[in-house]
Amino acid sequence: MIFQILALWGCMPEITKGCIDMTNASSTYLSIVLGAIVGGLITWWVYKIQKNTTAKQDETLRRINDIEESHDRVLKSIQHSQQHQETILKKILSLEKKMDAIAEPHKPS
Repeated sequence: MIFQILALWGCMPEITKGCIDMTNASSTYLSIVLGAIVGGLITWWVYKIQKNTTAKQDETLRRINDIEESHDRVLKSIQHSQQHQETILKKILSLEKKMDAIAEPHKPS
């Protein structure tokens, strides 16, 4: 069926046996088919490359988000530790003031 349709478009020695030379029409049709095949292969190749690149980018973004969450946890831990140290320092200073207040009346003049 396809060969009969192609035979109507011009003499194609690749399909019909009675042709001596390839006509311009058959050359054009053959070029279109080959171009479509090559174009399809290139399109498929570009699609695969883009798909792989997208997968790598998604993985990189996931890692960045994981690192950012870890960074936030570390910062909160540091902040909590600093608050605890400030509280302890204030208690130490208040104890020092109390000790000075107790020791003041007992100082020899």
